[in-house]
Amino acid sequence: MTAPQLDEKTRTELEAAAFRRLVDHLRERTDVQNIDLMNLAGFCRNCLSRWYREAAESQGIGLADPDAREIVYGMPYKEWQAKYQKEARAEQKAAFSKANPDH
Repeated sequence: MTAPQLDEKTRTELEAAAFRRLVDHLRERTDVQNIDLMNLAGFCRNCLSRWYREAAESQGIGLADPDAREIVYGMPYKEWQAKYQKEARAEQKAAFSKANPDH
């Protein structure tokens, strides 16, 4: 089966809907830590918020990192950290260091 040819507007709308669903899913899955995402997928909520900020900047829209993070996290980052972030275990840190030696 071949993917249908989509016009630019429809493609953008579908991508936006998929992005919103991903963000909603990450907001619901507060049990999944950013280090887990980094170790498994190579990106985390902070990466997603940075990409959002960079996309805004490419459109001439100024967006500070804390504002982009609030869009992704659904609350200020510091609040999310206080509510949901856990100290990374030694094996998580080791896996992160191995997978991301320059990070």
